[in-house]
Amino acid sequence: MAMAAATRARVAHLLRQLQRAACQCPTHSHTYSQAPGFAPSGKTTDYAFEMAVSNIRYGAGVTKEVGMDLQNMGAKNVCLMTDKNLSQLPPVQMVMDSLVKNGISFKVYDNVRVEPTDRSFMEAIEFVKRGAFDAFVAVGGGSTMDTCKAANLYASSPHSDFLDYVNAPIGKGKPVSVPLKPLIAVPTTSGTGSETTGVAIFDYEHLKVKTGIASRAIKPTLGLIDPLHTLHMPDRVVANSGFDVLCHALESYTALPYHMRSPCPSNPITRPAYQGSNPISDIWAVHALRIVAKYLKRAVRNPDDLEARSNMHLASAFAGIGFGNAGVHLCHGMSYPISGLVKTYKAKDYNVDHPLVPHGLSVVLTSPAVFTFTAQMSPERHLETAEILGADTRTARIPDAGPILADTLRKFLFDLDVDDGLAAIGYSKADIPALVKGTLPQERVTKLAPRPQSEEDLSALFEASMKLY
Repeated sequence: MAMAAATRARVAHLLRQLQRAACQCPTHSHTYSQAPGFAPSGKTTDYAFEMAVSNIRYGAGVTKEVGMDLQNMGAKNVCLMTDKNLSQLPPVQMVMDSLVKNGISFKVYDNVRVEPTDRSFMEAIEFVKRGAFDAFVAVGGGSTMDTCKAANLYASSPHSDFLDYVNAPIGKGKPVSVPLKPLIAVPTTSGTGSETTGVAIFDYEHLKVKTGIASRAIKPTLGLIDPLHTLHMPDRVVANSGFDVLCHALESYTALPYHMRSPCPSNPITRPAYQGSNPISDIWAVHALRIVAKYLKRAVRNPDDLEARSNMHLASAFAGIGFGNAGVHLCHGMSYPISGLVKTYKAKDYNVDHPLVPHGLSVVLTSPAVFTFTAQMSPERHLETAEILGADTRTARIPDAGPILADTLRKFLFDLDVDDGLAAIGYSKADIPALVKGTLPQERVTKLAPRPQSEEDLSALFEASMKLY
């Protein structure tokens, strides 16, 4: 008995030593967190994280392989999904040529809405249910890829109510347990990273807020990342897409660490796609941020700069791998009502027939205020990202981390002619209560912020974002 007790004590001592000796480098540690426990039983916070990502193929002209991929999958009846604008452009033509050349039977659905709604999702779902498709190809930006993911899901689960899989608290947030059909995503913008993730975002019109479906099960089977498609993007589309990459990287890197997120899942199927920052996502986030710092301005200013646009196309996927597993937080949570409550603003270079705040713009306008607010929880990470974006942090003090990153972001946005805050896109202080109300249901992301926030905090963040410069 004495031997057994001594052995137990020795094991406990060794475990404590291992915990203290755990790697403390910036990638593997969070200076604002405790080391995780060893046993899952009885924990209120999570103890594990999971990496899930689509297969990715990158290369100029790789789109022409899509017909062969579908042939290899044994596909007989394919749905090609895109939007009205893209349906007339070379990326879609290249896909159709490949399908025809390889004898793939297909039908085109080109009624995807830029910034989709629950209604536009349901129209696509009905089309797909009638078509009895055995595979999908999505050609476009995040709107097309997300619409295709949702259509694939609900056609594969035809008796489900639409809100069954939508994120709580708006929907029921049920885990996906049905098998889905293969989906090949061909991104034509460099922002959402949707070709790598199991997330589909839409406007829920009844509440005038964005929400979505988040499940590893809906991620594409394959993402074909072809930099030639980026040459068709107007400069504002390049800029706003790039801002989405920027915020994906910043938010996932500064998110609550995975082992501080609660509740701890009782079954792995309920572990969320957005799990909190973790050592693997951190690597992708930082790498994506370095590419944004080096290439985004070049990609916006010169449409023929294939090197810059190719690198931004890759950065979008890199950030997608990071945030698709770590999650995003306040910039995204606050962006959903900014997009959903749009009044008359119509973004330059977007050929749409409805008022539109592009997603990347709605996200980045709050970034200076957000990172000023969150910096006290992980100042080293905020300073590190500011340095990557060009700030001189050699003499920086820890308490100044937030203002330094905020000023760096403001300069970055000013250099790229970004609208001067929420006031410039049609909002005023009178709109703040509605914007806060639209942020509150976004718990899937807001709870991943490293610093908890009250309604008063959110009001102050929206007010601070009314004017940037």
